[in-house]
Amino acid sequence: MRIGIDLGGTKIEGVALAHDGRELSRLRIAAPRGHYDDSVRAIVGLVAAIERETRSRSTVGIGIPGVVSPATGLIKNANSTWLNGRPLAEDLARALDRPVRLANDANCFALSEATDGAGAGAAVVFGVIIGTGTGGGVVVNGRVLHGANAIAGEWGHNPLPVPGDDERPGPPCYCGRLGCIETFLSGPALSRDYAAAGGDAITAAEVADRAAAGEALASAALGRYESRFARAIASIINVLDPDVIVLGGGLSNIERLYLNVPALWSRFVFSDRVGTRLVRAVHGDASGVRGAAWLWEASALRPE
Repeated sequence: MRIGIDLGGTKIEGVALAHDGRELSRLRIAAPRGHYDDSVRAIVGLVAAIERETRSRSTVGIGIPGVVSPATGLIKNANSTWLNGRPLAEDLARALDRPVRLANDANCFALSEATDGAGAGAAVVFGVIIGTGTGGGVVVNGRVLHGANAIAGEWGHNPLPVPGDDERPGPPCYCGRLGCIETFLSGPALSRDYAAAGGDAITAAEVADRAAAGEALASAALGRYESRFARAIASIINVLDPDVIVLGGGLSNIERLYLNVPALWSRFVFSDRVGTRLVRAVHGDASGVRGAAWLWEASALRPE
């Protein structure tokens, strides 16, 4: 049995998986926002509760909204800022009395879908989370591509490729730069673009609903979004050449993306044909926590 923990900003979810991927237990608790020590205690308590329910001691993998720095062993790049600069892996291993494996939550998403989801059987899978932010993870031959700097897959903080005059210099990003892909492709970015074109303040899902209902303003906003998405993902295809790109997060539910984005990306991909498939995640919101559990099965973090 394997336990996966998804440490989010507002909730912490845990799942126990059997060796064949069957879900044996799932529990969710509120995340203690802003408190590092309370976060550690909450994870320990969640693991204990799952093990009581399953009556089994298990491996533990944890998806986090950041990464462990190879240079320091401390957490970096976490939008749950109270984790940054802290030895989370070390503290959890001590508190749980066993080794733990940590990975970025987007990497866990990609690993889940590559293991027994939409990318199962593919050699190279790029997992994309498009929601309140824009994250990515890479899995090659069933293993997470971690990277020398622990930032493999962080496509959201590259500049938007081939920007038009109306896209330069681009919106400010929380990372301190202008015009990052995330500032164009996140849910709030789609909402902002729709409002800037004369629409009212609504969510990205509502923009998609209005476009589906035939509203011209919403359809035009989604058209701009699809163009930006095609350019951004074409740069990934040119570098990584994945077999499958799997979408997760709230915006992955926009059905027209799966037809329109591949129709647009060919002009930006350096190839006579594009065989890469763009697909929706099989496990949906559960992919992150499932991928954390699979860290002990098939991960670049696993020692040889």
